[in-house]
Parts: sequence; C-alpha cells; structure tokens
Amino acid sequence: MELRAKLLGLLLVLSPSWAFAAELDGKGLSILWAVPFAGLLLSIALGPLLFPFKWHPHYGKITFGWAAAFLLPCALLFGFGTAAGSVVHASTAEFIPFIILITALFTVAGGICLRGNLHGTPLLNTGILALGTVLASVMGTTGASMLMIRPLIRANDNRKHATHIVVFFIFLVSNAGGSLTPLGDPPLFLGFLKGVDFFWTMKHIYPETLFLCGTLLAMFFLLDSWYCRNREETLPAALDPTPDSALRLEGKANFVLLGVIVGLVLMSGLWKPGIAFNVLGTQVELQNILRDVALLLVIGCSLLITPRTAREGNDFSWGPVVEVAILFAGIFITIVPVIAMLRAGLEGQFAPIIQAVTGPDGRPIDAMYFWASGILSSFLDNAPTYLVFFNTAGGDAQVLMTTMASTLAAISCGAVFMGANSYIGNAPNLMVKAIAEERGVRMPSFFGYMAWSGVVLLPLFVVMTLLFF
Repeated sequence: MELRAKLLGLLLVLSPSWAFAAELDGKGLSILWAVPFAGLLLSIALGPLLFPFKWHPHYGKITFGWAAAFLLPCALLFGFGTAAGSVVHASTAEFIPFIILITALFTVAGGICLRGNLHGTPLLNTGILALGTVLASVMGTTGASMLMIRPLIRANDNRKHATHIVVFFIFLVSNAGGSLTPLGDPPLFLGFLKGVDFFWTMKHIYPETLFLCGTLLAMFFLLDSWYCRNREETLPAALDPTPDSALRLEGKANFVLLGVIVGLVLMSGLWKPGIAFNVLGTQVELQNILRDVALLLVIGCSLLITPRTAREGNDFSWGPVVEVAILFAGIFITIVPVIAMLRAGLEGQFAPIIQAVTGPDGRPIDAMYFWASGILSSFLDNAPTYLVFFNTAGGDAQVLMTTMASTLAAISCGAVFMGANSYIGNAPNLMVKAIAEERGVRMPSFFGYMAWSGVVLLPLFVVMTLLFF
C-alpha cells in the first residue's frame, strides 16, 4: 500500500508537467543541441566502416546513447515535461505512423513471391527498374522497393558485379519514382494533408520526374551493358545459384492488401471528422488513429493468409525493418532541436538557410528552395524538412498551388529526389541496402554510396536547376 501511494504521488507530481508539456523553442537554442543528431549520423556513417563487427551487435545501444544525449540535458534545462513532450510528439505524430506504414508495406510486399528466375540482361534490368519506378508512385517507394528488389537481385545473382544495380534501384525505385502522387513519398503525403490536391504533383512535376528518371535509366543501361561486355562478368550456367525458369506468383492475396493500404492512406487524407485527442500536448486526429490501427490489422492479416513458402522464397526476415525502426527512432528524437531551430526561421541558428531562399525583393528563389530542401532532406527526415520549407514559403496550399506553383514544385522535387543522396535520406534506402547485403551483394559504405550519388545525381540536379528552376 505504501509503495502504491508513493507511485500515485509521483504520478500526481509529474502529471501536470506531462499534461502541459511545452514545445521546444528553437529561437534560443545553441547550435550545440544539434550535436546528438550529428553524432548519430556520423555513427551510422562510420560505424559499419570502421567497426563492422562491433556496429551491428551494438547499433541499438549507440542509437539510444545519442537519444539520451539530447533528452537528459533537455529535461534538466527545460523540464521533464518538455523532454517527455518531445518524445511523445516525435513518437505519436511522426515515428509511430511512419514505422507502421513502413512495416505494413514491408510485410505485405514481402509476402508476394515471384517464383522462377529470368536472366539479368541489361535490357531486363532496365525494364525492372522502369516498372519499379512507375509502381513507386502507386504503392509507395517502400512497397515498390520491397516488391521488386528480391527478384532483381535473384535475376543477377550469377553476376560478379551487382552493386551498381542496387544503387540505381535506390536512386529510381526507392526515391525518384515516388514523386508523382502523395502515396509515393511521405513529404508529398504531408502536403496532401495540408491541402495540396492529390494530382497536383502529377500535373506540375512530371517534366522534372521524366527527365531525371529517363536519364538515370539510360545511364544505367549503358553502365550495365559495359559490365556485361566483360566475358568474365557472368558465372557459368552450372554455377548459377538460381537457374533461369518460368515465372509464377505466390501470395497473390497480398495485392488486395496493398490496395487496402492505399485506401487507408487516402482515407486519412480525405476524411476530416474534426475529432482529435491531446496526447501530452500533441494532437492526434481520429482518422490517423483509425488508419494506423487498420494497418496493424493488415499486417496481421498478411501474416495469417500468406503461405509460409512465399515468405521463405523471399528469404523474408524482420532484420531490415528492425534496423530501420531503431535507427529512425533515434533520428526522430535527436532531430527535434534541429527542426525547432529551422522552424525558428530568421531567429534561429539556421537563419542563413532561411535567408538563402529569399531574394532582396522578398520573393522566393526557386533554385535555392530546391537545393536547400534537397540538401537537408539528404540527411534529415525529408517529411518534416518538406513541412519547414512549405511553411517558409507561406504555408497556404491554395497560394502555393497557383501563384507560387514553381516554388512548391521546387520544394517537392528537392525533398523527394535528393532523398537518394544518402542512405538515411529515405527509409527504403536502408531497407534495400540491408536486403541486398543479406543476399550477398557487396554494398558501398555510407560515404561510398555518397560517392555514387555525388558522381551520378548531383550533376543531374545541377542540370535540372538550369532547366526547371
């Protein structure tokens, strides 16, 4: 009884600070508050490279350490309520919906097994990449990536060089292909929730998408053809791990569940009952709760109805999604002060970034919006980065869709396209990397991958700036 009384008393003391958790104000924050986030990024970048045998068993502890490096000083200096509110907001408004959707797409797509195998010629590989790029705007970059990456790797498991295939897959299917609808990529979905029409991006940034995706597909075909001209590139037929055979689908019921996921995402954006619940200062809307609960049911349904042989055929494991969940949990927490400083605008530590996107006459500079939103989306989560620049440009969807359409197009392109610049720019990047490494593909390190994006993508972004912004 005494212990219960003490616990009840503790809850009564803490409950006011929880209930009235203050939002972290970015105006007075020192740049030192960005150190935990920068430290986590450096750990993700350098850990697998410098300590490969130590990183994988301990990356969860390292991530927790950097999260604590922000939360403990925050609680001491600004109060327990502010620290708790930051965790709750990062969890309920961002991380939980994010990881539930990612897990649903991962689970459902992982239950669709393409049996048989085709020979990974340059033409076939380019065709698979093109198909995945189109699917990314229909079923999301995560869904398309999880559906297409395993057949692509299997088709090329008799090749000595497959790294470039997976890298271009990340460029196209995991990022650029999701630029045409709000279903494709989280930043565009947030824009949809803010009032941007569902088909606005399809109407306004298809030239940029067509240029980038078409150029990348052409570059890939030439590079893959060059590799295939090498006589020693392909293993003898007797050593092919998966000989060519007729194709057939297993787990087809999961296509219906993919349609359900699409419908649930649309529902949460179109249905506005006006009901919300306050969770430690964070407003959680009813339609989003129902969406997330229904997505959990979709996950369970997929696990129940999918034949075990389908998941075995995909070598399905929870490893990739667990790694993404742990790393992005740390990212969503340590990014809180960084986003707060960005939202502070000209009164925050990142005022030079805000000033860079506005001309002397007060008008937006589209090229700078493209690069500023893009560079930050390469290392921050691209969804809140999109919102920061969406609000910096005025935040009125009707104005942004009309008189400032070119600015909204620049923000959208930067957030979606440049998520391919690093492994942490978009969640599917890490998932594809993890699956490829499980299948024996030797993937580049964090900086090695950025060397690929620097050589291939950055020149294309410069050309896009000259052509479109």
